[in-house]
Amino acid sequence: MRRLAPIAALLAAACASTPAPQPTSPAGHAVTTNDHEHRNLNGMTAHELTEHFGRPRIQIREGVGTKLQFAGPACVLDAYLYPEGNGTPRVGYVEARNFQGADVSAQSCVYAIEARLGRR
Repeated sequence: MRRLAPIAALLAAACASTPAPQPTSPAGHAVTTNDHEHRNLNGMTAHELTEHFGRPRIQIREGVGTKLQFAGPACVLDAYLYPEGNGTPRVGYVEARNFQGADVSAQSCVYAIEARLGRR
């Protein structure tokens, strides 16, 4: 009977639930450039993003939204655009990651893309 106690404990532990992940805020990341003006990607249109970063590497429609992806030398920047009241899709959320998939600062990724384009 004593041999069954550890097995029963392991089975009980396996049934334990993990806590639910905490929701994250959908607020985007403020991103600035060093071209003597404060630039926040939030609120930009697809046209404005393309003028600043060049042609997106990927453009995907996701429901009513659109994802534009721009690549730097060591990171990927995803900008998610959603229609506003007037119907014009604008950036509502930005995220960045390295090529291994780990999150990185959106601001540093923007700087890296701008440097690749000769804007830094």
